[in-house]
Amino acid sequence: MDIKLKDKGENEEVQFNKVYRKLLLQVLSVAIIYTALGVAAYLLTTNLLRHFAGQNELLSQITAWIELHRGIGALVYMVIGYGAILLHYWNKPFQYLHEVLNATENIFQHKTDLVKLSAPLKDAEIYLNQLKVSVQNNERMVKEAEQRKNDFIAYLAHDLKTPLTSVIGYLSLLDEAPDMPMEQKSKYVHIALDKAQRLEKLINEFFEITRYNLQQIVLEKENIDLYYMLVQMTDEFYPVLSAHENTIKLVANEDLTIYGDSIKLARVFNNILKNAITYSEPGTEIIIRAKAIDTTVKITFCNRGKTIPALKLDAIFDKFFRLDETRATNTGGAGLGLAIAKEIVALHGGSITAESEDEVISFSVYLPIS
Repeated sequence: MDIKLKDKGENEEVQFNKVYRKLLLQVLSVAIIYTALGVAAYLLTTNLLRHFAGQNELLSQITAWIELHRGIGALVYMVIGYGAILLHYWNKPFQYLHEVLNATENIFQHKTDLVKLSAPLKDAEIYLNQLKVSVQNNERMVKEAEQRKNDFIAYLAHDLKTPLTSVIGYLSLLDEAPDMPMEQKSKYVHIALDKAQRLEKLINEFFEITRYNLQQIVLEKENIDLYYMLVQMTDEFYPVLSAHENTIKLVANEDLTIYGDSIKLARVFNNILKNAITYSEPGTEIIIRAKAIDTTVKITFCNRGKTIPALKLDAIFDKFFRLDETRATNTGGAGLGLAIAKEIVALHGGSITAESEDEVISFSVYLPIS
């Protein structure tokens, strides 16, 4: 999981403004202390010399010389001292800039070492280290998603050959034996059709990957009768539910409305419900609950099925992630349904979560009412 960056309105500019103010305060503090020390040293020296001047002619001459040249002495003291202070602190910003530039390079390099900066740059050091960890996590997630996609495409390419070979094989048998008994011919036609449908599903998964890579989701918002949308969706899934021997129970107020893109949100709910049906135990009930909570509507899809391990639950919304990693089964698609759902919900200013415990799986979608 990504470490969240420090987010209290403090960005890089604010961080370095704080460093600049600290540096300016240091310069002023050192200058004041240096001036105070110079004045104290002058007063102490002249008072001591005056006290002992009457006892020694040499001390009297030294005292007279100091009194005569005290303006020049003060000027030399100030020029040398303030010059050294300014020169020292003039180089500090450039040293800090050099440190930050090196640290910035470190962020985008594949190194495990954390950024280390000077004491005045500790706030910037924390920020840059958080940024480094976030960048590394994002790179890792991108690589994992790319690897999953490549693996999935490799599986698909391999699986395309099997049904295609079967279709060609059975059609060849039908073509070579026109006088084949009707019962056997019907059997071969049925097998060829079944394999062709499997082939169509695999090709559709390829198209789904391509669509996701090319599409840019644009919302067209309107007032939506949420209750009617959920009722309509449950009706549309009736054939699939019947095939899995599942039923749906809808618990929601009939006056529930939201403001959003009806087509995109329907895709979100369809993807979640399709998942719920696919991974539900046969003969069980899928419960859809929707209720308003202040300015938010919460829609929950709950089904009974095999408990999802915590590690898989964390990755369930990642692109190309599939709960069923085997290609021998017909469950699941390209692993984009929930990733697309999360993206659409986020564009609406909402969020989506998943929970799984004691063979109960719940997906909750939170959407602003307006």
